[in-house]
Amino acid sequence: MAIVTIIGAGMMGSALAFPARENGHEVRLVGTHLDREIIENCKAKNQHPKFNKAFPEGMKYYQIEDVKEAIAGSDMIIGGVSSFGVDWFGDEILPLIPEEIPVLSVTKGLVNTDDGKLLTYPDVWEAKMEKLGKKLSINAIGGPCTSYELVFHDQSNVAFCGRDMKILEKMREIMTTDYYHVSLSNDVVGIESAVALKNGYALGIALTIGLLQKEHGVDCDLHFNSQAAIFGQAVKEMYRLLDYQGAATLENMTVGYGDLYVTVYGGRTRLVGILLGRGLDIDSAKAELNGVTLESLVVAERVANAIKTAAKLGKLNLEDFPLLLHVDEIITEKKPVRIPWEKFTFRYEK
Repeated sequence: MAIVTIIGAGMMGSALAFPARENGHEVRLVGTHLDREIIENCKAKNQHPKFNKAFPEGMKYYQIEDVKEAIAGSDMIIGGVSSFGVDWFGDEILPLIPEEIPVLSVTKGLVNTDDGKLLTYPDVWEAKMEKLGKKLSINAIGGPCTSYELVFHDQSNVAFCGRDMKILEKMREIMTTDYYHVSLSNDVVGIESAVALKNGYALGIALTIGLLQKEHGVDCDLHFNSQAAIFGQAVKEMYRLLDYQGAATLENMTVGYGDLYVTVYGGRTRLVGILLGRGLDIDSAKAELNGVTLESLVVAERVANAIKTAAKLGKLNLEDFPLLLHVDEIITEKKPVRIPWEKFTFRYEK
């Protein structure tokens, strides 16, 4: 039996308690300073307030002040914070973790640099730990998997990525079930970039749903030609960005495109995209979704900024990214939705 400690009682981190505990491991769920009510609810009902299913019996729950006790003796730590908790996790939690305990992060995102590069969160955290003279094994999860469907035990296929394949194999052994399937990759940049890049593109696809509802009413039938057209353009732009990252492999694209699909049909990004398509500006859409974490907006803006910087340096061409740059205009400049359909066409002669 292993000891799995999950730090951050958000939906995805908490959902991973199901395969870990159902495999017979001891699971400790630690809430952040923002999760106090969630942990109290879990202690009282053995159920996360956002899930319609109770946790497996035998779970252990901790408030943040008891995090050192929860970490002690763990075989692996799962970082369950959102991208808004990246700095807190790096500053407050990682320094507490002994070097022999590997970390598996659920956090998806990228950080753009002044020279147009895109850094993964494991890159950022590892650099921070190096300054402290500490070396941690920081790994991450990517792939098409929503928290509520994982709790439902829908068949899910994800990828664990990290530098050390033996550590990844150990974590896969702890977490794999008959419904949670795990691929392994030592291409951290590729997996992490693929699953982060999809955010702005999923929002772009959802715009078409909102535009349809704006014209024909919110109860109108869904149409898929427009969604498919945007999906195709999204795939093209994501490939170019993965290539820019030196990570345009079939495996990375499979993980990224799968995550794009599930985000369009089941993610929070879908909600904000629909509202923007209906005609709301970004401030009104955020107000409408009060309390919903919208990491996708941050990632989309950062990637767009990286594209603009790289274009100025002659490394990328702005004309190759009409969809993401329009999404960025909608988010940062509050421009109305006017999807540039003609910029998505191509002429190919063999």
